Amino acid sequence: MQRPYNFSAGPAAIPEEVLQRAAAEMLDWHGSGMSVMEMSHRGKEFLSIYEAAEAGLRSLLAVPQHFKILFMQGGGLAENAIVPLNLSRAAGVDFVVTGSWSQKSQKEARKYASEVNIVASGESSGFTTLPDPASWTPSVGASYLHICSNETINGIEFHELPDLKALGSDAPLVIDFSSHVASRPVDWSRVGLAFGGAQKNLGPAGLTIVVVREDLIGQALPACPSAFDYKLVAENHSMFNTPPTWGIYMAGLTFDWLARQSEGSARGIAAMELRNIAKAELLYGAIDNSDLYLNKVAANCRSRMNVPFFLRDESLNDAFLAGARERGLLQLKGHKSVGGMRASIYNAMPLAGVQALVDYLREFEKTRA
Repeated sequence: MQRPYNFSAGPAAIPEEVLQRAAAEMLDWHGSGMSVMEMSHRGKEFLSIYEAAEAGLRSLLAVPQHFKILFMQGGGLAENAIVPLNLSRAAGVDFVVTGSWSQKSQKEARKYASEVNIVASGESSGFTTLPDPASWTPSVGASYLHICSNETINGIEFHELPDLKALGSDAPLVIDFSSHVASRPVDWSRVGLAFGGAQKNLGPAGLTIVVVREDLIGQALPACPSAFDYKLVAENHSMFNTPPTWGIYMAGLTFDWLARQSEGSARGIAAMELRNIAKAELLYGAIDNSDLYLNKVAANCRSRMNVPFFLRDESLNDAFLAGARERGLLQLKGHKSVGGMRASIYNAMPLAGVQALVDYLREFEKTRA
């Protein structure tokens, strides 16, 4: 029986090969007699899993040595508090608001930062465009500038990270890359800190990845809980408290799967980017060439990972979703805050899944013509 295609925004589909390997190792990991979920996080068995996962992520994303990789808990939402608790100073912090997640981020930061400045916003367009970086007004001496580089709900993505130095800002760039991590390369020369929940592209819910430049560690506010202090987490190799061991194990399997992917001569993340571009172009093309479906996001900043769309006749929504479920196309209902539909086509979604959705889009429209 073929598994259905799961278009959930997160927790999202995990590569079938990864699930099969985890299932095979569930009761007895490599002859240890234990499941990974039963191991001490300080035992030699789990330490080997942790070390392989950290090395795998560093290699996969080409993370420079002067960045620390932290495996944490709390998800991307908690990092909206943890980042200002670690990085904010008297000068305050800057935000570019491009959708629902960056809105939540700046609201949370106001609880901890001395000042929050909105240096640009896409709200006037209904978050269907990105504000041109040339129009941004960074604050002098800001502790950092935060962007959500892919807005999961609104379907907007920075296809190129902004160069803050070119804008006259010395602030480190903080990116929430939860929903497009490992879908394309990262220009680390432009990044001070990147964070993301694993449950979209890297594994199950419960694990948070933080990649932070070493010189930004060690300035946490006194109110910062010890378990969230990047300095303590880094010094203790992500084991100041009991880490999310199962999540780290599953992420490590996913890193290994990603590293082995290929498209022509491209390998790893470069291959995934080519694959993701092809999937996105196929789906957006079907929507744009339809009289029934509509995507409102400007073409130059459409997300490759999260594709929101609407039926022009919304009375057909329930029939559309019912027909999709019958065909094994799951989790297509849009976020409750914006309505409509949303197809999340993360790394684990094969081209065949997107093609099946496109075939259904055309079939459904034809029957309603």
